[in-house]
Amino acid sequence: MSQVKQNDTVKVHYTGKLTDGQVFDSSVERGEPIEFTMGEGQLIPGFEKGLIDMKVNEKKTINISKEEAYGEPREELIQEVPKSQLPEEIKPEVGMGLVSKSPDGQEMNLVVKEVKDESIVVDGNHPLAGKDLVFDLEVVEIK
Repeated sequence: MSQVKQNDTVKVHYTGKLTDGQVFDSSVERGEPIEFTMGEGQLIPGFEKGLIDMKVNEKKTINISKEEAYGEPREELIQEVPKSQLPEEIKPEVGMGLVSKSPDGQEMNLVVKEVKDESIVVDGNHPLAGKDLVFDLEVVEIK
């Protein structure tokens, strides 16, 4: 029976949780497994490492340290932006998501952390940065 290895295209059902059990994402809920090719860097390193040597229909739970997930939050991704730089129609609120475009057209997702009189503080870190993660995995298919 074949086992997952580098460069395989696999279909996987997963449920991602924080260490306190709070679910943040689940392919099971959506009803569709994710499909990706191992080794292309599409997913966090710990997720791919956890799949190596699994067989079709095998289930397991893996713990992924923040270093193998989204890393530590980076201070340089937290910035203060003058409100004058925001489009007029935007009324910033804490927790609101914004998208910033760099001059080369790359998009970056930001979350408003603080609203001041003349500026806002935005955070470009991944929402799961700094967190250890737990994934329940099930290999559905290996191509």
